[in-house]
Amino acid sequence: MIVNPLNYFGSRWLFGLLLGLVIQPGRAERFFLPDTTEESRYYQIETIPIPPGIALEVGGLAFNRKNQLGISTRHGEVWILENPYLKKNEKPIFRKFASGLHEALGLAFIGNHFYLAQRGELTRLEDRDNDGKADAFKAIYSWPLSGNYHEYSYGPVVTKDGHMLVTLNLSWISRGASLAKWRGWLLKISPTGEMTPLATGLRSPAGLGINPAGDVFYTENQGDWVGSGRMTHLKPGDFAGNPAGLKWTNDPRSPLTLKVDDVPSSPDLPMHEVAATIPALKLPAIWFPHGLLGVSTSDILIDTTRGGFGPFTGQYFIGDQGHSKVNRVFLEKVNGEYQGATFPFREGFSSGVFRMKWGTNHAMFVGMTSRGWNSKGPELYGLQRLRWTGKMPFEIKTIKAQSDGFLLEFTQPVNPATASQTSSYEITGFTYHYWSTYGSKIINQQRCMVHQAVVAKDRMSVKLVVHGLRKGYIHEVKAAGLQAADGRALLHNLGYYTLNNIPAGKTATVMASAQKTSVPYDIEKDPKRITKQPESWVYGPEISLTVGTKPGLQFDVAELKVKAGSKVELMFNNNDDMLHNLVITKPGDAVEKVGQLSLALGLKGPDFHYIPPSDLVLFHTAILQPESSEKIYFTAPEKPGVYPFVCTFPGHYSVMRGKLIVQ
Repeated sequence: MIVNPLNYFGSRWLFGLLLGLVIQPGRAERFFLPDTTEESRYYQIETIPIPPGIALEVGGLAFNRKNQLGISTRHGEVWILENPYLKKNEKPIFRKFASGLHEALGLAFIGNHFYLAQRGELTRLEDRDNDGKADAFKAIYSWPLSGNYHEYSYGPVVTKDGHMLVTLNLSWISRGASLAKWRGWLLKISPTGEMTPLATGLRSPAGLGINPAGDVFYTENQGDWVGSGRMTHLKPGDFAGNPAGLKWTNDPRSPLTLKVDDVPSSPDLPMHEVAATIPALKLPAIWFPHGLLGVSTSDILIDTTRGGFGPFTGQYFIGDQGHSKVNRVFLEKVNGEYQGATFPFREGFSSGVFRMKWGTNHAMFVGMTSRGWNSKGPELYGLQRLRWTGKMPFEIKTIKAQSDGFLLEFTQPVNPATASQTSSYEITGFTYHYWSTYGSKIINQQRCMVHQAVVAKDRMSVKLVVHGLRKGYIHEVKAAGLQAADGRALLHNLGYYTLNNIPAGKTATVMASAQKTSVPYDIEKDPKRITKQPESWVYGPEISLTVGTKPGLQFDVAELKVKAGSKVELMFNNNDDMLHNLVITKPGDAVEKVGQLSLALGLKGPDFHYIPPSDLVLFHTAILQPESSEKIYFTAPEKPGVYPFVCTFPGHYSVMRGKLIVQ
């Protein structure tokens, strides 16, 4: 294997230097990220060094019988990390087990073999001569391909009865399409290769998991028909929301008879209202508010450590590739259906979190990739472990729905003086459009009134009586004013509860005080966004510029040059498959501040098109849908200099930048 050392050491040596580390030649050792955040006191990230020449863009993780970690990659390889626990600062030993595969985005170990989903098939890898390398590749089941780049395939996940589940991504042409059969479906495949289609309505189903009860969940990414990331419990015959896969319900094996034309695209209706008219339409158990809890939902990992990873046994950890983080989910059943709350958990991973797996030492192994799917973490790929330090964080452990509000349970006793004050809490309900448009802004946002806060005798929970809760809505629950008995603030003071059903019992009425939050911003009247040529420009613009996008969260132009004080016409073409805007800022570090201010908008972000009301912003477009354009007009600054332009959509601003050079 020939490796250009600059390709490896050029990025990794610099990354190590930034961390205050240098990995010495011949000494590959475990090291810790110098993380000064409060999260690191409780959950510490450890990095496993990757040797030169291995592009470990992780697609799947699975342990074999020897407790060695198998790692499939987007480059079509499978590597074995023989000593994943790196005891006594051992040097990591990576052995190539297989290569020549087509983008392996999953991995499982069953019996004595690894199984993985490639682009076009579910494959078993066999080491027949026991030399530590796969020498036979057995196709268990194949599915057709159209050749579209967006046809990712994920899995398998193994059921209790030994069947394998895979999910198939939709193609991308204008809007998500099912160009090849069963794209947008969850499939069950037997060990002998018999396939049963189980459910459809999937768009980009990167995460798949089965809980101890045998219930199947998948995670979805924002896109057409998907207002925000979400996690859904799937049963045979369920329709998860994107109608493209309904194209194949004429097949006699289909558990659904629903057709594409049976699904209305109603811009005024949220998903739960449409579900009332389409029985097969399955509501998400959890919504992950876009930009607030991530932008690209990935893997599902259930805490089966029985306390070995902290106080969250039985809860779900959900990766986010774009924000390089892991979120936490608590689920409960209300009226026979899953719903619950999601919370921030751990940020700061070195690349985009894509796969997670438990080790026998109760550490969470995290496999990462960012090529083409840019992430907040700066590295192209990586393998890290997340370890509980043994210290107990002060967190909202669960949020449970009540007939008249919510019950908040905590990991440690609360201070009754702060916990009993209704002013310590703030609850806001909202939802998203259910439509064919890519993504959605937050709609129908409304504040609720916390009428009463009752602290339990053991001070481990607080019952909130809430007026203004709405069935089918997401509710942001903030407890910013609450303290622990020792005076500490919550590590994360908010959660988002998806209230599909309200338990039976006495219900608090909607009070007049539960009023809609006013939105003081109208982008059509923003003087920093002029979309019609000013009448005073009698001779038109003096210069016309065009900026587009390209995959990987990039503008297609790195620099633009204009004359100081000139009249500028700028066309922004969003030819990507996700939402973007273009914001021109003042020179210097203003671009960094504008990006942070856009994140701080929180629930207001979509209404503001993620443009913070700041003097640091000079000119901007609106948020644009994929494959759409907008033209703006402005007069270039009189002062020469470098004026950065950036996309301020959550998760984009750190990498999606360019320069407007005023001469």
